Amino acid sequence: MQTPSKQNTLILGLTLVALVAMIAAYFAPIWWVSLTAPNYPKDAFPDGIRIHFHFNGVYNGCSAAAKGSRMADEIIQKDLSHEDERYNPITDAKKDLNKDAQGLDCVHEMNTINHYVGMFPIATGAPVEKPLAKFFFGFFTVMLAGFVIRQQKLRLAVLSLGFAAVAAWAIVDQFVLGHLASHVADYVKEAGTFFKEPDKIKAWGDMVTLVSQIVIAGLVVAMAVVVVGVWKIPSFELLLPLVPALLPVFFVIEYSAWLWFFGHNLHPWGAFTVKPFMPTVFGEGKVAQFSTFSYPYWGYGLLLIVFACLMVALLLRRRQLREERSA
Repeated sequence: MQTPSKQNTLILGLTLVALVAMIAAYFAPIWWVSLTAPNYPKDAFPDGIRIHFHFNGVYNGCSAAAKGSRMADEIIQKDLSHEDERYNPITDAKKDLNKDAQGLDCVHEMNTINHYVGMFPIATGAPVEKPLAKFFFGFFTVMLAGFVIRQQKLRLAVLSLGFAAVAAWAIVDQFVLGHLASHVADYVKEAGTFFKEPDKIKAWGDMVTLVSQIVIAGLVVAMAVVVVGVWKIPSFELLLPLVPALLPVFFVIEYSAWLWFFGHNLHPWGAFTVKPFMPTVFGEGKVAQFSTFSYPYWGYGLLLIVFACLMVALLLRRRQLREERSA
């Protein structure tokens, strides 16, 4: 049987590995989606139309277009010949393709494809979650710091000071520096690219502002609950690693919910009529002439490392608490 000192060292090591993996995962691509079709051949679009989902946004997943990017340009002109006075995908796509150093912007390209079946722009998804994700990662970081500390007074001090710092960071960043207002303005602008109903879009922006404020307030309340719980209930400390450990579960739930939203809120602006559908969460699917691919990427592997390390650390601490009670 391991001594308490060795158990604490092992728990500390596992938690540190999980913490490093968790922070790295915030900056990493967690999931990727790609669309392929006969009119997007691999020599011009080697990755298909591919995008990467991060905790803080959606990014271009396409490698540079093949040297003969003229071919990709011709494909776009042929396939997207239906111009719209609100949005000109041909002109914008040419601008992207002429930037050889940057290659093809597949977020823009997928928005164009989605537009033709009546989907909202990708950037309008998770408008609250993306800008606030960093504060939740700060919350989880403080929880893990508190978990590895065994002295009750020191643990409460670390949790209290750490949570106060995260709360101050969120308030200053979102309200004092005006990042919430600028984010909402960008959200409204992006939604307005496709959806020409200013009053409705403004209402959406107001809702994003309200929900963001509620989430920030809820995060502060959650911090207070954790401090009081750890102070009053000995076994409450087991929640400190459990919540961050479930990040891979949280991501899949959130990702699936937003896919459902996009697939079930189609609008009549689309050039093609498609019945509401559930986009593919994992694996391969088919939408009209497009084959869809949706799989976890290396960032999700980091989340699984977080899960494995923290669950082992939690079980070790649980056994440790039982031994202390029975001693």
